[in-house]
Amino acid sequence: MVTTRPTLQGTFGMVSSTHWLASSCAMAVLEDGGNAFDAAVAAGFVLHVVEPHLNGPAGDVPIILAPAGGRIQVLCGQGPAPAGATIGHYRDALGLDLVPGTGPLAAVVPGAVDAWLTLLRDHGTKSLAQVLTYAIGYAEDGHPAVDRIGLTVESVRELFEKEWTSSAQLYLPGGAAPKAGGMLRNPALAATWRRLLKEAAGPGRGREAEIEAARRIWREGFIGEAIAAHAARPAMDSSGERHAGVLTGDDLTGWSAGYEEPVSYDWQGWTVCKAGPWTQGPVLLQQLALLDPGLDAAAYGTPEYVHTLIEGGKLAMADREAWYGDSGAVPLESLLSAEYNARRRELIGERASFELRPGAPGGRRPRIAAAALAGAERSGGAPVAGSGEPTVDRSGETRGDTCHVDVVDRWGNMISATPSGGWLQSSPVIGELGFPLGTRLQMTWLEEGLPASLTPGRRPRTTLSPSLALRDGEPVLAFGTPGGDQQDQWQLHFFLAAALRPAVRGGLDLQGAMDAPNWHQDSFPSSFYPRGTRPGSVTVESRIGEETIAELRRRGHEVTVGGPWTEGRLCAVGRDPERGVLLAAANPRGAQGYAVGR
Repeated sequence: MVTTRPTLQGTFGMVSSTHWLASSCAMAVLEDGGNAFDAAVAAGFVLHVVEPHLNGPAGDVPIILAPAGGRIQVLCGQGPAPAGATIGHYRDALGLDLVPGTGPLAAVVPGAVDAWLTLLRDHGTKSLAQVLTYAIGYAEDGHPAVDRIGLTVESVRELFEKEWTSSAQLYLPGGAAPKAGGMLRNPALAATWRRLLKEAAGPGRGREAEIEAARRIWREGFIGEAIAAHAARPAMDSSGERHAGVLTGDDLTGWSAGYEEPVSYDWQGWTVCKAGPWTQGPVLLQQLALLDPGLDAAAYGTPEYVHTLIEGGKLAMADREAWYGDSGAVPLESLLSAEYNARRRELIGERASFELRPGAPGGRRPRIAAAALAGAERSGGAPVAGSGEPTVDRSGETRGDTCHVDVVDRWGNMISATPSGGWLQSSPVIGELGFPLGTRLQMTWLEEGLPASLTPGRRPRTTLSPSLALRDGEPVLAFGTPGGDQQDQWQLHFFLAAALRPAVRGGLDLQGAMDAPNWHQDSFPSSFYPRGTRPGSVTVESRIGEETIAELRRRGHEVTVGGPWTEGRLCAVGRDPERGVLLAAANPRGAQGYAVGR
């Protein structure tokens, strides 16, 4: 088939990310002898600079890695709720019904930097200075700003000028927002990384010792001290009031990124691996489990196929609301079992469902947050197409935002990572450091006894959801996308397109799978403040075709038709062990993501 770009094929190394500069820098690391993990770390720090409206150093990153010949692991870069983040403080002392979507009160322990440093220490080969040089260069000397940065800054101009003046100093110099293609600099961030490198490089320290020193500085040195002091200062948030955060220095020093086993599901010779239910990742696996075991290429793309995926997605997301969280008691084995999914599959009828229908795995009674059930009243406005770029209002509330990077190298190492949080619009910039705090706590509920209840020391259930797939036991595909709650819908459509459709030139048609028309549904409570829902809503790309649109409407779906290229911002790399060939593709939507390789 004709595609917007070719699926790249080579033998040396492949990178795909949501920004061409991050992809190019990661490839430069591979060319300099680094491995996939070195390259991913370099790209991660560059993304902090070139996509500041989508991620930042004080954000989060879940990572799935497959070392050549080793076992697949998840590296958790999602920090937990601070010790002072109790339901009593937010609901009773402050009178809040929801955790605000912006400001220091929504901050968790920052996880991204510690995760990237842990990955570099354990699996990389390069020094910290070698992987940071690209980010420092772009922060110090500047980079051409993508248009979304300026649009995001303009959306929060009044907030910056009246309340978050440290943010205005960085992103509204002289009163002007960044222009598309104009040079954007962040000298404070460059200075932060230069000082970090200087302080970490003690006499006689080797590579790993320097990285460990940098981790300590991040937690308790000049960076940790600045973060804790900033979090204690009241700032305007989306509640319309000024609140101080609860994040402290003790919270920073008491947490570090760690490794976990992935959750996996076997489907038609594939094994798909995701992070655990502290993410929404298992939703992708549940959607696979709900498919008819006899599904084949003949069904792909038909109106019946699209309807079935929409309805299966509703059931999986309903289970996310009832069962997912960092509670340690998520019944994943039951949720992925053949018996459970056979019963759930029977709920998919000819008509669109407008109900939130969680299941009862193992006979357990599901429970949904009261605020989630009231979410339809807060949905507001019409649904919009979303490419994985942020939707931002004047208070800085943000939905559908993230970055992504995938890398595979000539040795067979493979990695998928989805960095996010710490957006320029999420919280005031810490002036001396050059970045704001994240706001992941908005994804918790101020109601006791739920898997995703706000609880000190627990991770909020994040939307971030990288993927890695094996074929006959061999890691062959790493992929992911920005897009908040939509991530595991768009990834399912991509994966099925790659798995079900004919291969090209002897390998997976990754670019064709990305280019295929995409869609999403919103019949579940949003993970983002103010936690609204739109029962029955489906948004499709116009390229999906009039026949499919008409059939979906006939079945009762409330269909919004977006532009032809508006749904998803996927990235993917692959490998063909039999041929010794590496693959890569990047999404054309947004004209920003790129794959590189040779």
